Amino acid sequence: MDRLSVIGVVLALCALVGGSILKGAGLAGLWSPAAFLIVIVGTIAAILVQTSASTFMRAMKMLPWVFRPPEQDHQAVIAQIVEWSTTARKQGLLGLEAQVAEQADPFMAKGLQMVVDGLEPEAIRQMLEIELQGQSERDVAAAKVFEGMGIYAPTLGIVGAVLGLMAVMKNLADPSKLGHGIAAAFTATIYGIGSANLVLLPVGNKLKTLIRAQATGREMIIEGLIAIAQGENPRNIEARLNGYLH
Repeated sequence: MDRLSVIGVVLALCALVGGSILKGAGLAGLWSPAAFLIVIVGTIAAILVQTSASTFMRAMKMLPWVFRPPEQDHQAVIAQIVEWSTTARKQGLLGLEAQVAEQADPFMAKGLQMVVDGLEPEAIRQMLEIELQGQSERDVAAAKVFEGMGIYAPTLGIVGAVLGLMAVMKNLADPSKLGHGIAAAFTATIYGIGSANLVLLPVGNKLKTLIRAQATGREMIIEGLIAIAQGENPRNIEARLNGYLH
């Protein structure tokens, strides 16, 4: 569990709700079905038009990463690669064949299979880097779904405010409706700016940070597998890979 994300969400809610209460608007002032429909539903509609189905579904699957990031035990990966290197020097590359089926990470299993098959180191690097680049691009595109929503939400908040003010203008003859109408109009602006800056944009940036960290871990795996294929000394491999930890 990512404690910072949890704390951030709690503080965001406290800031929004607490600010509304302290300013005298109260909790009721934050609720407006019309504003919700225009801003939240409208934002979802806009991003659905912009995004492909596969990218949108990937974004939804990645959303839990904000609170439960993918586990990346780099120390354990380095220890595993060093162990493979030692085995390869003693038994040859075929001595690693039994390890392929035991790998939970498809990327590592694929790379190790290439090493066992005796592919040239540069060929291994090229194929794994292509796969890494493709996966990273798909993940970044998914993270940008939330960035896109963060761009659309404030604009739709303004649209909601304008629509609300239009309704107010139609009731100028009835002063009793003016205050409530103006308050409801600005609620849409709060929905738009608040959802963008407290949720959507931070989520997008957090996911991109996690994607970069995951890519760095994959790069470390590639370097380790290439070093095994080249028959490098296990101690040298460990020293090189430890550089990724910093």
